[in-house]
Amino acid sequence: MVTIGVYGFTVGAFLDKLTGEGVGLLLDLRQRRGVRGPDYSWANSARLQRALAAADIGYRHVKELAPTTELRRLQYREDDRQGVGKRNRIALASEYAERYTREILDPFDLGALVAELPSDSTIALFCVERDPEACHRSLVAERLRSEYGLPITNLRPG
Repeated sequence: MVTIGVYGFTVGAFLDKLTGEGVGLLLDLRQRRGVRGPDYSWANSARLQRALAAADIGYRHVKELAPTTELRRLQYREDDRQGVGKRNRIALASEYAERYTREILDPFDLGALVAELPSDSTIALFCVERDPEACHRSLVAERLRSEYGLPITNLRPG
């Protein structure tokens, strides 16, 4: 299993990174499947799904693992307090991580998701932040590693 974000990638580099890791299925963990700005318009849901299909990579939206609007706002307030922008955040707020875990991750049936995953290719957990430590996907990945023994590789641009 791998994790990957949008920021720092072009569509070509993103697809190259996924195919280089043997990714066969991308799990989109975003609530709203869009990214602002022309540099990342390729990551908007319909465009992303077309690009993935052309690269023979499956797509599944797992909205149940997306943070709520309220949780995202909590993180944005902490970002503002620290003077960092979403695109250069390096860590999650501790309250955000605690609440995401309690409110979203704990009630979600990861076992059922794992049972449905194909075993013949790598799976990618996907959101927007460049660094997994700044994104809820790191919390999902850690749970998959600790409870299901899935090895996790974090993919970054470059």
